[in-house]
Amino acid sequence: MFTGIVEELGEVVGREDLGDSARLVIRGPVVTSDAGHGDSIAVNGVCLTVVDVLADGAFTADVMNETLSRSSLDGVTVGAKVNLERAAALNSRLGGHIVQGHVDGTGHIISRTPSEHWTVVRVALPAALSRYVVQKGSITVDGVSLTVSGLGHDWFEVSLIPTTLGLTTLGHAEVGAHVNLEVDVIAKYVERLLETKGAATDL
Repeated sequence: MFTGIVEELGEVVGREDLGDSARLVIRGPVVTSDAGHGDSIAVNGVCLTVVDVLADGAFTADVMNETLSRSSLDGVTVGAKVNLERAAALNSRLGGHIVQGHVDGTGHIISRTPSEHWTVVRVALPAALSRYVVQKGSITVDGVSLTVSGLGHDWFEVSLIPTTLGLTTLGHAEVGAHVNLEVDVIAKYVERLLETKGAATDL
């Protein structure tokens, strides 16, 4: 589990395509400082398992085809900057919201509207996810826990403060860039429970 509070802006320093999967090499000295084989690190919001920790502050992770097909990691190249977060510890503060690192879909940036102290970013919202997104609710964009500040039937907006702009990939993501989206897991559980209750009532 993660919180959506990015710890470090890392860099993809290697990629090996293996047909039905890919092996990524990602440099992130902060997140690898106490990492070991089998640990979880979120990369642009995707929970990946550490295979090896390298001497230069990098780690390797295998990404299966299912993950590649459902996230923007399919198009990530060497030199790309990525948001990194270690799994949350039970005794740590929940600074963002409950994030699983399981991407629900991808969107793309429709527009960026800068102001003096923040930037409003509008993101295309896939139809299958729209029912889980509410005004002032939480959403994860490329691993960043954000509050929905505007909402339409096929888009949502987030307002990015200078810290988010400076410390995450969202600060320089251009219009048209694809981003990973994870909706609030609580909404999905509520929907499933209501479906199950309705099915039981019909028996």
